[in-house]
Amino acid sequence: MSEVTQGKQPVVTPARVVITLCLVAPFVAMLWVSSYARTEPVLAGIPFFYWYQMLWVVVSTGLTMVAYKLWHREQRARAAARKGGADR
Repeated sequence: MSEVTQGKQPVVTPARVVITLCLVAPFVAMLWVSSYARTEPVLAGIPFFYWYQMLWVVVSTGLTMVAYKLWHREQRARAAARKGGADR
């Protein structure tokens, strides 16, 4: 193998798979309308249809934060690996 291919890091990593799942999950949950198109169970007088969507606002925020942190952790690791590889 050449030096160029040996120094390359894989494009698909476990962290990137988790990031993708975190960012795709809210879209899938909201686009699958038949899963929440009902009024029962009612929570504090609010039909399921509405409180389920509002719950996903909070869940989506958490998942986006997780994806952001994972992305930055991976970018720092890649930068450190590149810097370490350049020192050789």
